[in-house]
Amino acid sequence: MYNKKNPVILAESDFRVIKQYVENLRLGVPNSEMSLTHELNRAKVVQEEKLSPDTVRLNSKVRVKEAESKRVLDFTIVMPDRADIKENRISVLTPMGSALIGLKKGDKLEWKMPAGMKKLEILEVSWAD
Repeated sequence: MYNKKNPVILAESDFRVIKQYVENLRLGVPNSEMSLTHELNRAKVVQEEKLSPDTVRLNSKVRVKEAESKRVLDFTIVMPDRADIKENRISVLTPMGSALIGLKKGDKLEWKMPAGMKKLEILEVSWAD
């Protein structure tokens, strides 16, 4: 089942960096369920060593599958200044980055993307060096 209420779990360092960035840019409408601001507000923040290795965080390499097209996508979630689509690095501020940050391998979700609502499943997560 696709769930918009998967728990969001963030490492303290990721939470601080993302929250600071979002506050400086005043991104998102806090009441919008499909915004990075909303995800940050509902996130459980944990110490680095308590974060499961299958949790999506900054610099995570992620493999997701789109339910409808069955297309598999691979990318790394990064801060905006490191984003480079040619290198498959997407910003945490993009709809895809916002949808996945803090979720974990096996989670299924539905999220509004520029091309419409997408159902996604997280197939793999690894932390980049």
